[in-house]
Amino acid sequence: MGKFGQMLEQFDLLHAFWVTIQLSLLGALGALVIGTLVAIMRVSPVRSLQLFGAGYVNIIRNTPLTLLLFFCWFGLRISMGFQLGLPSDPSQVHSLRWAVVAVAVYHASFVAEAIRSGVNTVPQGQAEAARAIGLGFFASLRHVVLPQAFRGAVAPLGNVLIALIKNTTVAATIGLYEAAYTMKGMIEFYPQMLYVIFGLIALGFIILTLPTGIFFTSLSRKVAVQR
Repeated sequence: MGKFGQMLEQFDLLHAFWVTIQLSLLGALGALVIGTLVAIMRVSPVRSLQLFGAGYVNIIRNTPLTLLLFFCWFGLRISMGFQLGLPSDPSQVHSLRWAVVAVAVYHASFVAEAIRSGVNTVPQGQAEAARAIGLGFFASLRHVVLPQAFRGAVAPLGNVLIALIKNTTVAATIGLYEAAYTMKGMIEFYPQMLYVIFGLIALGFIILTLPTGIFFTSLSRKVAVQR
């Protein structure tokens, strides 16, 4: 118990999971915005937008998240000099921002497909009725199709969010002090407590993901469109 308490004093596990939560929330928000735009492109009547949306989904979804994160950090930031904020900002701030970009861009491809699957659940007749009363494509999408599509996509979006939370561990590769990075340090200093460390990190992610899954499952039942 003495070494366990010493380990918890040396490594701020609560702060590490707070960083994980920040990365998850910001990444999820970015993924939702980008994914919604990509989904609109995929169902758009404009051929060029359809091709761009399909290309985005197929390329990003089949690219490893770690590779995408390395491209953002080592390619855009270090090699090309792009900055998300002031150069004088702390390194952890830069790491968090670029991790958010990579996580959002990657998971936006899955969000887009989830929303597009929700769009496919909306009866064609409703879109035709919207056009019949004079609504254009974007107006009918905004007022008729998307509200129902989001209701039908609640469960898939919940699955994407759970995957996103677990995938935040790749941010450790660019030195972000989140849960996985902290676990690495704990194992290096306390290898004799390996299974305890694994159990703590696993418990932390269970606490984050299990209620999320229960919430989205319950929400999907409540907002389901009755046909």
